[in-house]
Parts: sequence; C-alpha cells; structure tokens
Amino acid sequence: MNGTSTALIVVGLFFAGGIISFIKQKMPKSLIVLLSIGAAMCLVAGVMRLEVWN
Repeated sequence: MNGTSTALIVVGLFFAGGIISFIKQKMPKSLIVLLSIGAAMCLVAGVMRLEVWN
C-alpha cells in the first residue's frame, strides 16, 4: 500500500462514518446520496490503486 491509496481509503471510510451520522441526524436524502457517492468513489479509487492488481 502506498500513501495515496491509504489516504483515499481513509477518506472513504471517514465519509462512510459521515453517512451514518447524517442518517441519525435526519439530514436531507440528497445530501446523504451525494456523500455516499463520494465515499464509494474514494474507496473504489483507493482499492484500485493498490499494487495487488499488478
């Protein structure tokens, strides 16, 4: 794991925690969807940058 993939995975997990918090606070659904898309993109980008795939 290099630094970039680690950072992307950590940010994705941080956003996932934010999703859970926003659901508990009953925030607007559009905001939750936007945050979940961002979390998924960060997690996928971090996993794809792992050197396991080479």
